[in-house]
Amino acid sequence: MQVKPSILVVDDEAGQRQFLRAVLEKDFDVVTAADGREATQLLENKAFDLVITDQQMPNMSGIELITWARSNVPEIPIIVLTAYGTIQTAVEAMKLGAQEYLNKPLQSPDELRLTVARTLRHKSLKDQTLVHRQEEEEEFPADVVAESAQMKEVLLLASQVAPQPTTALLTGESGTGKEVVARFIHRRSPRAEGPFIAVNCAALTESLLESELFGHEKGSFTGATQLKRGRFELAQGGTLLLDEIGEMGFSLQSKLLRVLQGSQFERVGGMRTITVDVRVIASTNQDLPAAIKESRFREDLYYRLNVFPIQIPPLRERQEDILPLAEFFIGRISRRMGKPFKKPSQEVERILYSYSWPGNIRELENAIERALIVSQSEQIESRDLPLQPLPESAIAGPNLTLAEIEKSAILRALENNGGDRKLTAQKLGISLRKLQYRLKEYGLTGNRESRP
Repeated sequence: MQVKPSILVVDDEAGQRQFLRAVLEKDFDVVTAADGREATQLLENKAFDLVITDQQMPNMSGIELITWARSNVPEIPIIVLTAYGTIQTAVEAMKLGAQEYLNKPLQSPDELRLTVARTLRHKSLKDQTLVHRQEEEEEFPADVVAESAQMKEVLLLASQVAPQPTTALLTGESGTGKEVVARFIHRRSPRAEGPFIAVNCAALTESLLESELFGHEKGSFTGATQLKRGRFELAQGGTLLLDEIGEMGFSLQSKLLRVLQGSQFERVGGMRTITVDVRVIASTNQDLPAAIKESRFREDLYYRLNVFPIQIPPLRERQEDILPLAEFFIGRISRRMGKPFKKPSQEVERILYSYSWPGNIRELENAIERALIVSQSEQIESRDLPLQPLPESAIAGPNLTLAEIEKSAILRALENNGGDRKLTAQKLGISLRKLQYRLKEYGLTGNRESRP
């Protein structure tokens, strides 16, 4: 279900608020405020896509509201309505940051709808331009979180292979972000303006997957009532991700090998050879060399796919990414739900760091979404997380908290390494900065990093 854009209507006249709501509520989520002060409270607690405000109001005028908004929520476009219609008022409103200006009474409901649509379209184009600019200026795009050395190495490899036509094979546990890396490669490639098409090889039977990849002709099998173009054709000029390639049936693998070698295939039930220009990226959570030994995967296809392998580490091995990823998901899910951003409590941070994340990033995202749904506090508390505690066999004692388990492990590792903090951080798989932060929490404020 598509979420409607949200609009805040600000007017001191109840009849005018009711009229604006009636015109807009079919296509938009409309919230109203009786004056500027009420509007600022709403803007502080909910994300809106657009503000429509009267100019003349008690307590806080529309001009004052624009001034406040430009300082506190500068990204929100504003449409100003006024009964006065003077050039001076319009100029002042536009100089302060209003995007549009309409006179009251409105000529027709369509005038308002067209102005709103134009303003939101301009905002969408502006947001897309900003995202592209940020991706060009920043080391990595905003949706790729890479604080750990392991993930920075992954994205460095992805950046190196992106400009080339080379086939890449992404391996790693389920939920580690293989599709995110594949999209990263696509965006950095000469094919970035072309389509990015993904197909899950594990979700379909072999016959259905063949039709999905190569398409089929009308009447080629029962139920084929019309011609269907496959994913290879749809990805023409772009990138095709073959997700979970290890699940593909053995007989279909030979047909895929032909496409990779010659860029040609026939639709199911067809005789005409189709030539495509598609860059292929494959991903899997399976051990393909083991599958080759078990005769479940073709060796020649493996070497054709494995031209440029990239191993994506599990989340438990890149702890520096856990909290940044959690905050990224909090921000994205909060905006989608129309809720204010909530920081995780200190106890939640410790739980997130201590948990083993068998489901990797996908499990973390699901945990954050669940926590935001049930959270009743100003921050996310430990009771909001759906995580199961570590098994008793994995900890030093049955009555220890997760924070105590972490502290015990760190201090024991520090002792085993003779107090060498740099070596301890390396052994624990965490950054020196994180280790120093934890030791400061424990009251160990010395700054010795390595042994003489």
